[in-house]
Amino acid sequence: MKEIEKAFELIEDEPIYSGFFSLSRVRLKHTLFRGGWSEPLDRELFHRGKSVAVIPYDPVADQVVLIEQFRVGAMFVNKDPWLIEVVAGVFEDGESPEDVAHREASEEAGCQIRRLLRIAEFFPTPGGCSEKITLFCGIVDSRGVGGVHGLGEEHEDILARVVGFDQAMEWLEQGRIQAAIPIIALQWLALNRDHLRASYG
Repeated sequence: MKEIEKAFELIEDEPIYSGFFSLSRVRLKHTLFRGGWSEPLDRELFHRGKSVAVIPYDPVADQVVLIEQFRVGAMFVNKDPWLIEVVAGVFEDGESPEDVAHREASEEAGCQIRRLLRIAEFFPTPGGCSEKITLFCGIVDSRGVGGVHGLGEEHEDILARVVGFDQAMEWLEQGRIQAAIPIIALQWLALNRDHLRASYG
């Protein structure tokens, strides 16, 4: 099939809400695979920007650091809206993805990352959200890690726990881990665990 030239045109971008997050209404059109252009489309866009996530892994003890916190997005569809996740956060002024990973690991889980390995960059929900995530694996020493963490000014209440790799994978298979980012992170870890243990263990 012949490659077509892809293009889009943003016709209007109207802010409709600004709070903890922001929302806008956009009107746009784009080229079609069958040729020509689409009709003007109206879409609501949830603005989240760039984020960073990191799965802390101790290759010596073969343990991961997972966190658990209340998530409003799960409140209306889950009986239990406390989700098991990995460390994650958004950029502050002047930060690199690596800076965010180190800061969030300390703030949310109380652990210090010794080495960062980039896993992937991806859009979790591109149909209506602008968020793009950079996902890392952070090599850590899990001894002494755990407890309740988070920033008081952000009303964070985050439980960090150290879990054996086999236990984490069992939770994944049981469906106890329902958020996309930790699912991707744990699947990557399963594929790369032997290499990590040989290189950093």
